[in-house]
Amino acid sequence: MARITIDGQRCKGCGLCVLFCPKKILELSDGALNVKGYRSVVVTQMDACMGCCFCARMCPDCVIEVEK
Repeated sequence: MARITIDGQRCKGCGLCVLFCPKKILELSDGALNVKGYRSVVVTQMDACMGCCFCARMCPDCVIEVEK
């Protein structure tokens, strides 16, 4: 099973990872803002992650780490 780690304080909420996730298990947080004032990305179903790393590859700020 894969595990996704997101540095929420560095995430700028661009949504590219959400758009490219084939399992649709990522979403922007509802209201919690990080220190920069952005809504960061959260994982909704960690168990459904297949470890494809599309999210990490698409992140322009390299804030996502996928462990297999």
